[in-house]
Amino acid sequence: MRRMILCTLLVAPHIFVAQADNADSIKTTLIALENAWNQAEWQKDRTALDMLLAPDLIYIKHDGSLVGKTTYISNVVSPAVRPAKIASDSMSVHVYDTLAIVSGIYHESGMKNGKAYVLHVRFTDTWVHRGQSWVCVASQSTPME
Repeated sequence: MRRMILCTLLVAPHIFVAQADNADSIKTTLIALENAWNQAEWQKDRTALDMLLAPDLIYIKHDGSLVGKTTYISNVVSPAVRPAKIASDSMSVHVYDTLAIVSGIYHESGMKNGKAYVLHVRFTDTWVHRGQSWVCVASQSTPME
């Protein structure tokens, strides 16, 4: 019994370190995916967006409207919208096994229908690990003043 307790005490710290390292790795991956999403929007890359977003995506836009994946991607790749800058900062990641929440601040500016626009929102994205990859299943944006 003493030997089992001793072994547990010797092994347990390594398990917790491995779990912490894995969580840090997942956080790094998710921030990279958020940045890849921004890049895909800026480049109007339908294929990349399709890979990043779950088929059943629920996207709540900054104006409160709700759209699915197909409509969201169509809006992004529309020739009427020409973003000049897209960036996210202040990102925070919380991992719960195969689910993660990423929050941060999103900045976008450019031209839409021939008029300049600026978008500054706080976002919350919900990511799920499906198969071998992470996909965003829900996204919500709130305007910041």
